[in-house]
Amino acid sequence: MNAGKLANYTDVKARELWKTLYLCAKENPKRRFHALYDKVYRPDILAEAWRRVKGNKGSSEMDGQTIEQIVHE
Repeated sequence: MNAGKLANYTDVKARELWKTLYLCAKENPKRRFHALYDKVYRPDILAEAWRRVKGNKGSSEMDGQTIEQIVHE
């Protein structure tokens, strides 16, 4: 699988995970997701998240950290 196909596959899988979690939450607003770590910590999800962070130049809206700070830690 080449890099372009892998990136697209990762994006699709990340969107599928998001959609599944979203639909479960909408179906039952009282549902709690106690074990999200195993889903978020997947290598494909982390790779997609990093791609998005780099794509928005590490906009530090949430935690105030830049890409340079993360890379050099």
